Amino acid sequence: MEKHNYIGKTKEEAIQVAKEDLQEIESNLIIKELETTKGGLFKSKKVEIEVIEKREIVKDIKEFLIKLLRAMGYTVKIEVKNKEEIPKYIIFSDNDALLIGKNGKNLKALSTIVNGYLNAELGKSYKFMIDVNEYKEKREKTLERLAKNIAREVAQTKVEAKLDSMNSYERRIIHNILTNNKKVYTESEGEEPNRYIVIKPKEEGKSEKKTDLEN
Repeated sequence: MEKHNYIGKTKEEAIQVAKEDLQEIESNLIIKELETTKGGLFKSKKVEIEVIEKREIVKDIKEFLIKLLRAMGYTVKIEVKNKEEIPKYIIFSDNDALLIGKNGKNLKALSTIVNGYLNAELGKSYKFMIDVNEYKEKREKTLERLAKNIAREVAQTKVEAKLDSMNSYERRIIHNILTNNKKVYTESEGEEPNRYIVIKPKEEGKSEKKTDLEN
């Protein structure tokens, strides 16, 4: 990951030098203040900053993923898309099922490894998404259908329904889908890693219960 150092009398001046040198606007840069030298009788104050272009970070994440996955024995191809200005890395491999893992466990672990790498390089978190052959998108659609079908059944029978255990990401999807439903509400129960959602009917004539959203 290419890093650039700039010095100015103030942080603002150093940033301006960086913008002019890199021909980039400030919102496209990750800026970290490294050192401030106080001025004295014969010395002027100096501020040193470290600058990384966001496009370089996007490129570096892809290269890191390819190197990591190949070292693990996978043959991969990675496409990069932007989702609401957040880079999304879609991995196509020779063993998607293994790379995803049960309930996306291996995919989540992969994201954790990349997070650790970025924190070490940037000294801060950086938002990104990793998916394998659109697994997350397909899973979200499956969960949406499941939630709506079971909610409809619970509303008709007035009998609550317990779903299979899910990770926090999947539970949040269910909660969000049904949060404005007028006939049912959702609650998370149990302990990790076996925490699950229960879809319950709202009682008529009583104040509506709020969806128990995940933190």
